[in-house]
Amino acid sequence: MTENLERTYFFDYEHSAIQELVAEYKNSDLSEIEKARQLYLKVRDGWRYNPYDIVFRKDVLKASYIAKKDHGHCIDKAVLYIAGLRGLGIPAKLHLAKVKNHIAVDRLTEKFGTNELTPHGMVDVYLNDKWVKATPAFNQELCRLTGVEPLEFNGEEDSIFQEFNKDGKEFMEYLDDYGSFDDVPFEFIEANMRENYPNLDRLLNEAGELKL
Repeated sequence: MTENLERTYFFDYEHSAIQELVAEYKNSDLSEIEKARQLYLKVRDGWRYNPYDIVFRKDVLKASYIAKKDHGHCIDKAVLYIAGLRGLGIPAKLHLAKVKNHIAVDRLTEKFGTNELTPHGMVDVYLNDKWVKATPAFNQELCRLTGVEPLEFNGEEDSIFQEFNKDGKEFMEYLDDYGSFDDVPFEFIEANMRENYPNLDRLLNEAGELKL
């Protein structure tokens, strides 16, 4: 369990940017569940979801780097949430999967050649003696645009993407589960993206950034 509380290169929660992120929860009377829940909402809505924010450099996946932006993809937001949780003494680890998005995917399919998102990042949080999943990826504004209810997290039950949207249309389908990781598996993430996105190399510039 201690490895899920450690500061790492990516989960650099001692950095001032992460300390600022969690400052309001550090000396409060809130329970661990309430701290995790409030921080979840802060990350979910404070950073706009952007699936095209792909850069193959380790430094841009550091929580302190992500904290200074206003957007990020699902792994970015998971990394930020994990760093914040660990900074509050709450065990957390990265969980990766492959999902298929069935709503508002025209641009995604055009760019990547598929409507599958991989690896999709979420968070395993240890609360009340059990692990629960949290998915702070889609901010409220995006959810309104796609007709999907924003994902809530109560700290007691898994919070994962809905199978259907509010109109009963198929929304998100889980295809594969890559498991949990105590730290960010950078090489796996890059290899997985290159394997699953046939157009990716064409879209990357010399600095390893997505050019859109």
